[in-house]
Amino acid sequence: MKLTSHQLYDKLIKDYKIIGQKGVINFTLKDLTIAVETKDSVGNLLQEWLKAWLKQNNIFFEENKNTQSFPDFYLNNTNLKEGLLEIKSFDWKRGPGFDLANFDSYCNSLLTDAYRLDSDYLIFAYELIGSELSIKNVWLKKIWELACPSGTYPIKVQEKKNIIYNLRPSTWYSERSRFKPFNSKEAFLSALNNTRYQYAQTRKDNSHWLRKVLKNYKTHTGTVLVVN
Repeated sequence: MKLTSHQLYDKLIKDYKIIGQKGVINFTLKDLTIAVETKDSVGNLLQEWLKAWLKQNNIFFEENKNTQSFPDFYLNNTNLKEGLLEIKSFDWKRGPGFDLANFDSYCNSLLTDAYRLDSDYLIFAYELIGSELSIKNVWLKKIWELACPSGTYPIKVQEKKNIIYNLRPSTWYSERSRFKPFNSKEAFLSALNNTRYQYAQTRKDNSHWLRKVLKNYKTHTGTVLVVN
């Protein structure tokens, strides 16, 4: 059965009712089983659980052969430019601490694979008490619905010693957040482009970046984006 990201999300939330469900994390080696109370492996375990759930429900997916590359899953076996799904998770009490993408790699990828803009992010918020895991909420978002401005750059990034490493998420679900997510992919691209102008390491090579991304997006999707 082939589902879109939104159909998969609805099945997971409305049919399976995953939000509020609980589980226990254990590890067994030979005859000794321990309760796992550290959060280091929760993200990987949730992704492995999702794979098993997809198989159990006969939902088509193909895992990326390169586990370090985007996306985690392909949901469309006839068009690998559609149905791209990335899995993220975070500790509900601490807020989203994951990376959306590596800044340089993402910007470069849009020059040739601008359809990546339309990829979906399936995000699990969990709480771990002892070894008991509970799912607090689940979202399906586009990257521009997760990214936001910041006080330093037009888009929120992780920066160390004046070097930008990653794109970072907003706290999109909180009304008290100072910086709200972008409301369109055009606003997201504009912020990304302006950040590249502001950032010393990309300013020199940025004169045609946005124009090339928009052209590539039209080539792949047939859609014209207008970015001011």
